[in-house]
This record gives sequence, structure tokens and C-alpha cells, in this order.
Amino acid sequence: MPSPTGRTLRPETDCPVEVALAAVSGRWTTLVLRELMHGEHSFGTLRDRLPEISPKVLSERLLALRERGLVTQERLPGFPVRTRYALTEAGRALRPLLVELYRTGEALRSGT
Repeated sequence: MPSPTGRTLRPETDCPVEVALAAVSGRWTTLVLRELMHGEHSFGTLRDRLPEISPKVLSERLLALRERGLVTQERLPGFPVRTRYALTEAGRALRPLLVELYRTGEALRSGT
């Protein structure tokens, strides 16, 4: 429940609700986050787990999530270059939000 000082007359980019929604915005973003909730993955593993996503879109989503501080990228030594992605603490903190969005969507879809 927002505090009385949290009430605004228009959406503000620093509003906590807007910040949370922006963190999960974008087509495929929630699915990329879902896969990373299960542990760290390489780019190829993410592509395998989300076969319908294009490499371009996956790259864009991972970049956006890194810029938001939700995902880390680690380049592993060796050839060919391998990259591993993992959620940050802030990224892992999104789990309750995603679970609740799913529950709410289910209820809205079923009309309850």
C-alpha cells in the first residue's frame, strides 16, 4: 500500500510501481527472467529453452536486463568464447512479482 506521500497526479518514472513494471516490460522479458530464475544459462541454452525467440531479440532482452541491473553477463575463458547469464539479487527479487502477475493473469483470464 503506498504511503500518502507516494500519491501522484500522473505517472512518474521513479514511482515504485512504474519501476517494477519497467523491469519486466518487453515481449519475451518475463520468459527470459523465468528461465534465469532456474539458474545461470549460456546464450545457447536460453535459445534452446526458448526456441521461438530470435537471437536478435534475445540479445536485446539480455542487454536491457543487464542495463536495468537485473542480469549479469560473464564471459568464460576459452575458445570459442562462451557467455553465461545469471540473475542479480535485484533480478531474483522479481520472483514474487512474476508469480503474482501470473496468478492475476489467470484470474483475469478465467473471469474470477
